[in-house]
Amino acid sequence: MKEKTKSHVHLKSVIAIAAALFLAAAAGSVVGANSYLLHENGTSAPKVVFADSPPVYNRNISFESGFAPIISKVVPAVVNISSTKVIDNPQTNVPFFSDPFFRQFFGNQFPEQFNSPGQQREHALGSGVIVSKDGYILTNNHVVEGADDVRVSMTDKREFKARVIGTDPRTDIAVLKIDAENLSSLQLGNSSNVHVGNFVLAVGDPFGLSQTVTAGIISATGRGDLGIEDYEDFIQTDASINPGNSGGALVDVNGNLIGINTAILTGDGSRGSQGVGFAIPIKMAHMVMDQILKNGRVVRGYLGAWIQPVTPDIAKSFGLSKNYGALLGDVDPDGPAGKSGLLRGDIVLDMNGQPITETHDFRLNIAMTAPKTPVHLKVFREGVTKDYVVTLGELPNE
Repeated sequence: MKEKTKSHVHLKSVIAIAAALFLAAAAGSVVGANSYLLHENGTSAPKVVFADSPPVYNRNISFESGFAPIISKVVPAVVNISSTKVIDNPQTNVPFFSDPFFRQFFGNQFPEQFNSPGQQREHALGSGVIVSKDGYILTNNHVVEGADDVRVSMTDKREFKARVIGTDPRTDIAVLKIDAENLSSLQLGNSSNVHVGNFVLAVGDPFGLSQTVTAGIISATGRGDLGIEDYEDFIQTDASINPGNSGGALVDVNGNLIGINTAILTGDGSRGSQGVGFAIPIKMAHMVMDQILKNGRVVRGYLGAWIQPVTPDIAKSFGLSKNYGALLGDVDPDGPAGKSGLLRGDIVLDMNGQPITETHDFRLNIAMTAPKTPVHLKVFREGVTKDYVVTLGELPNE
């Protein structure tokens, strides 16, 4: 589970030094941002089922039963994911741990990598959600990124070797496939139709504790600019999300999948939930899955401009009556925006008739629009508003 924490270790003894070195080696490998896509050409699209919209209140819920009627439907479709990768470990031989005097006190309780330079295996645990009866699974990219072996464990104790069909690090979504039929799967809800205060359930395997369910409400929607992913439109919830919940399900009161749990924020150095968890909306996750299955990768629209928020000070200095829109901090003259006449210092007020209130929404809308699509932008420049039509390009890999 991704998290933001701070830690401080004070070393006072040989035992503390040993523990610190052990922890440093165990956590010392940082996975890069590269992805791999294993597109299955000719594979038919998964049989994903969408829930009716708008959702209706689940009348099976009562004081006596609580959320049990929902959980019994959801839990079988949430799986445990175990991934393994081999990493190079060229300088892990620490003579200190091989010293006979040290061994006399501590024995052989330290891992092989301290005494065996070369390669070592790194294991990761997470969760996933079955979204089609023929074995397609949604999870987080960081659960399986770079993995050499991915295993999926079901509630009925069956275990399958999974194929990574594709990943998208920019949204932290991955699509897996297992060879099975007639599986329990979740209907996809409408994440655009959720509201602050709606009840939700988070289901996953935190800390390796399989099939754990927590309840809460939607605390906020459309969370962005958090620096967690490149493209953010998070559903925030106070349902407890902990390490191991990554890739698990966020469902509504009807058991419909509305999000993929992905990150938590912590403020006191702990690794546990503080009631601030984030899920990727299923609308975004399904879009990513659909493109991976169709194209083998995610294709995004490209404007060719660097944007920043319009603060009250910027609005005042530019002569805007209120602070909204997206300021173009720079424009690539050879990109779609530059070729259409947009300039550095322009403020984009709306896109296709929709006012821009958040810069991350504008960036997300551009990315989710197919390349070669004309978009209509209302631009404010030197006190004058003018309309531009920009035909989007394709976002480069870098």
